[in-house]
Amino acid sequence: MLLPEILVQSRTLQQLLVRSDLDDFSSVHDNPSVEACLDRKLLRQILVNLLSNATKYSPEEEAIDFHLTCCQNRVIFLVRDRGIGIPPEDRSRLFEPFHRASNVGTLQGTGLGLAIVKKCIDLHGGEIGFESDVGRGTTFTVKLPLVNSRTL
Repeated sequence: MLLPEILVQSRTLQQLLVRSDLDDFSSVHDNPSVEACLDRKLLRQILVNLLSNATKYSPEEEAIDFHLTCCQNRVIFLVRDRGIGIPPEDRSRLFEPFHRASNVGTLQGTGLGLAIVKKCIDLHGGEIGFESDVGRGTTFTVKLPLVNSRTL
């Protein structure tokens, strides 16, 4: 999969969301013809869940940022929202199946999205991290190797 294909897939996924207001959609890479060994279905799960969560937990008038960077033999996705944020007491369990943060209120969800994201990233041999401020938003950073040594 070429990096421009990842951008096209990301834009297509973004258009499938109810709100299509990605404020900042950018990519940075030295060579647009760099090929990445990523499973399309797993990548789709990662992007759909992160972008839909950013949309779901943010006020409609707030923008969502998506950045794609390619450096040091890995691709890095950053998804930033300006939503409700994740309370400190929920952060350690965030990637556990069926866990939902204590501040989600009546917003619909199963608590499976981030568990699926984490599993997909693990299968790629990558990593995920996040920073969050309650009431100000959350930024997820996903790092995936361009060449996967694991069998998908």
